[in-house]
Formats: sequence, C-alpha cells, structure tokens
Amino acid sequence: MPETIYDIAIIGSGPAGYTAAIRAGQYGLKTALIEKDNVLGGTCLHVGCIPTKALLFNAELWDHLKDAKEFGIEGVDARKLNWAAVQERKSKIVAKHAKGLEFLMKKNKVETIRGYGKLTGPAQNGVLTVEVTADSKATQVKAKNVILCTGSEARMLPGLEPGDQVLTNIEILALKEIPKSLVIVGAGAVGVEFASIFRSFGTEVTVIEMLPRLVPIEDEEISKELARVYRKRGIAFHTGAKVDNIEKGKSGITVNFSVNGKPEKIETERILIAVGRKPRTENIGLEKTKIKPDRGFVKTDSWMQTAEPGVYAIGDVVLGTPQLAHVGAMEGIVAVTKIAGKKGKPINPEHIPNATYCHPEIGSVGLTEAKAGEAGYNVKVGKFPFTANSRASIVGQHEGFIKIVSDADYGEILGVHIIGPQATELIAEAVAAIELEATVEDLIWTIHAHPTLAEAMLDASNSVYGMAINA
Repeated sequence: MPETIYDIAIIGSGPAGYTAAIRAGQYGLKTALIEKDNVLGGTCLHVGCIPTKALLFNAELWDHLKDAKEFGIEGVDARKLNWAAVQERKSKIVAKHAKGLEFLMKKNKVETIRGYGKLTGPAQNGVLTVEVTADSKATQVKAKNVILCTGSEARMLPGLEPGDQVLTNIEILALKEIPKSLVIVGAGAVGVEFASIFRSFGTEVTVIEMLPRLVPIEDEEISKELARVYRKRGIAFHTGAKVDNIEKGKSGITVNFSVNGKPEKIETERILIAVGRKPRTENIGLEKTKIKPDRGFVKTDSWMQTAEPGVYAIGDVVLGTPQLAHVGAMEGIVAVTKIAGKKGKPINPEHIPNATYCHPEIGSVGLTEAKAGEAGYNVKVGKFPFTANSRASIVGQHEGFIKIVSDADYGEILGVHIIGPQATELIAEAVAAIELEATVEDLIWTIHAHPTLAEAMLDASNSVYGMAINA
C-alpha cells in the first residue's frame, strides 16, 4: 500500500489543535491529529478553563442561595454543600465535551493518532516526518505541513513539587474536600478565580502577588475595584509580596513571605501556585530544526509560520501572544487558512479579549488608560457603574463598572474594561466594535435592548461625553 502523506499533521489536541484540525477538515485537507493522552481537549477542557468555570458557576449559585430571603425564597437556611456532587457535575461536563470532540473529528474526517509526537528534522522532498511513540512503539507520520500546539504546564516555585499540600491547577481541581484555608501565590486570572471559588465555599483565602496590584495586566481601575470587592468578601491579599520559603508540616504549611522587604508568615492547610505557565517545547524535536526557542517559546510570523519551512506553531507555545484558549483557537484558524491558500487575516494583538471569571467577572480588550496615554493618544474616558443599571438591580449584582478608553481627536475606541455581572459576555460587543473600527459615536447611536446589562455599554459610551442617561 502507498504511504499516507497528510496535508497537515497537528501535534496536540487542545483548543488550538482541535480547532485547527476541524478547520483543516472543513477545507478538505487530509489531516492527522496527534495526541499523547487518551482524551482530546488538552489542559483547557480537562484541567483548565472548563472545569474551573463549572466550579465558578456552582460558587455563584451558592452565593445567591446565601441571599435567598432577599429574593423571596425561604426554607434554604439549612442548605448543605455536597462537594462530591459538585465535582461529579464538573466531571460530567468535561466528559460530555471530550466526547463531542471525538464526534467532531469523525465528522470532519480528521484521523486521530494516539501517541507522543516529535519532529525529526527538516522536510525531505517537501514532506516532514513526525515520530509518534505510543506504548514504547514508534511509528512515523508524514505530512506536507506540521502544526505544533503542545500547550503549557503550570510553573512551579523553585524547590517545590506538586502534591497533596502544594497544588497546581491540576491538583486543586481534584480535591476531595474543601480546604479550611488556602494561600494562593499569583493574582492573575487563575489565582483570582480560585480565590473566588473557595472563598464562596467558606475557605479562608490569602492571595500573595509579587506585582503592585491584583490582576496586574488589567486597567488600574479594574484592579482597584476587584481589591475593594475582595476585601468586602473577606479575601485577604498582599501585593508587592514575594514568597521566601515554604515549610511543610504534618497538619499544613507555613508560608514565609516578605511585603516590600518586611518579613511575614502565614499558616495554611494548602497552597496553590499560580505564577504562570511554561510552554511544553522540550523533547519535541526543535533542536533538529531551524527553530531556536526563546525561554522555551517558539517564534512565529503573523501567519504562525516558524523558522522551519512547513512547520507552524499555535497556542501556548507561541512567543509573544497571550496563553488563552481563544487565542490558540484563532491562531489555528490563521495557520490552516494560510496552508490551504484561502483568504484570511492575521491576529491583531490589540483585538484579543481577556476574560476572568472571578466574582465579579472581568472582561477587557484593547489599551488600558495608562497604555493609551503612553502611546501618545489624547485620551478621553467614559465610565458607567452597574449600580445605575436596572438589570443589575434585578439580578442582584451591583459591583463594578464599564470603562471606555477613547481617542478624543477622532472618537476611536482604544480599549474597553469591564468589571461586574456577565463581564466576560459583555466584552464581545466591545471586541466587535474595535474589530470593525467603530467610534464612540457609533456605539452611542446603537440601540441596546432594555432592560439589559448590555445597556451599560450604551451609557458608558455616552459618558465619554458626560451625557450618560442613567447616571
């Protein structure tokens, strides 16, 4: 039989890989998806975005039940949390979507190959070879193009190993019981989301962040509002703080840290390390190619092509793009569109939304007020609080605001920053507006349904000119 030569071989089946595979199938390209685990979906589906957000929804329901009397619902004072059932529901959601991916691969005629894939060197006569190892047996997959999307793993503080007391995103999602106390190192999206979940369920939570504020990549006013709400919720945090060492004992952990050089310590049952993620690019054959990793990351051009002809990289391994599932997925579409010779366009980094699902939620896109000022824009800002939004009153979530950063000269929308109810959904309108180069005036003349949380965007755009209707 003649040897199969695929149009594309994709190494890794996370959101970047499976999206690329589906789009390749839709374009009629002969596609192989290589995955080392027994299930498709990668970190995001199994130990990342999806299970975390499932727990956050449980936590939100639990918080609503605390205020049941205000909503006219009585008889829930004796409510009891069944943690095993919470975990089971989370696992069912994951299993359902993993099964869905298997179906989508069949539907789009993508061949799934189980095993650990690595590059073997440059193309020979226009064909690249990927070595795939499964159960100690190696086979070769040949393809005209290879897409690397091997993902990332949690960074660990020096000298620590994950286990029962020291947790990463993997271990914390598998806890058999809710800890009485939890220290979280890192106040990025992962850190503040887990802080939110476990505080809702009664854990004493302390967050330690090296940088001067919570969610440090967000607009400064967003960080201030989250800090205010977290204080109100009883979440302790230390910014400008550095973990010096961790002492493990039988009953818990002692965390020694310093805040602006001043030593402090805290006793805790468990500690979550959420200090970022490192790319999984060791042992995938990069040394046999022209690809020279930068701190483990792979450099690409705007079409996701690496220095090695025919080899593309997408997702968490890519240098300079945020490690977000939706970024990896779009990078997959960009790469496959280029390979297929179809019309497409590269990603604009300023049009990438950030979504953080803590309570209150955060959604943002574009430039912060500070970054817009540094870029030399004549900045004009509008801000509208959810306290003045009728739907926010209805759903009982008043915290936060929408902030629009614009260019005063032309009305261009430079950035939108939301903290409050459904912020991760509301940000989509802002992303579309920026993608379509809409102005503040375009938003002002866009009719928003009433009563909705989205109306706050209308009021925020009007407030750029000091003319919000509801404030």
